[in-house]
Amino acid sequence: MKDYEIIEKIREFFEENYELMRLEGGHAITEDIKREALTQVLYYFTKLKDVATRVTDTEVKLTLPDQVTPKGRNFTIEGIVDIVRDDNETWMYDIKTHDLEYINSNKELYAKQLNVYAHIWQELRGQQLDKTAIISTAFPYSLKQAHLLNDQFRIQHELSRWSPLVDLEFNQQEVQSTIRDFAEVVDSIEDKKFQPAPVEVLNNTMEGTKALFATRVCRNCDARFSCSSYREYATHSGKGERGNFKKYFDDFGSDTDKEEWINANLGATRNGIFDGEE
Repeated sequence: MKDYEIIEKIREFFEENYELMRLEGGHAITEDIKREALTQVLYYFTKLKDVATRVTDTEVKLTLPDQVTPKGRNFTIEGIVDIVRDDNETWMYDIKTHDLEYINSNKELYAKQLNVYAHIWQELRGQQLDKTAIISTAFPYSLKQAHLLNDQFRIQHELSRWSPLVDLEFNQQEVQSTIRDFAEVVDSIEDKKFQPAPVEVLNNTMEGTKALFATRVCRNCDARFSCSSYREYATHSGKGERGNFKKYFDDFGSDTDKEEWINANLGATRNGIFDGEE
């Protein structure tokens, strides 16, 4: 299949997936945001065409059953990966939404998970495996800005600098350690022990990023509104001001994000998707 044919198929699949998600979720996005999302997908194809055209198994489900926690609870580890095979090598890819800088600064965290997947693939399935890697789907800010400016020279420059593929070495010796970590988490969940990170952690800049833990992690956590650490962070942030927690409670993104969401859903309502009309 030629590149232009693949791109046309990507556009077709994108529209189908968007319509499915819109109907299932009950809300829409603006046409501008929709175009940006499609552009990101097409840039990924441009950058990872070699990988995309060689993938032999997509969304492979890996399962490690019959594991036991320190307190005797049974659990199963499951994961989804993509596999690329050719005449000489087999590669395993795990797709993450995290940005490239964070992944590169915390490779050991991702390597642990891939070690378990590699163990399942090699030891339980008896399959050859030569390499493991992470694919970062977070869109680089510099490339996004170049696209918004329609600066073709800068776009090509940023594309040449962008490397969303992060190779990771897998280590069989780390497998049991990672499984124990999973087991301890299962016990904590079942025992209803949900200890939040200390407020000192929330105020720290996360390695590989310029963002605070509270900004990068807590903003994406629905439990933050009842979290003692987040309440303390919110009431003591800034210049020590108190009584201004409402702005954190109402933090659902930037004004632009909220306006785009409202406009898109108003348009969707006019089109009848909320009352069952097509």
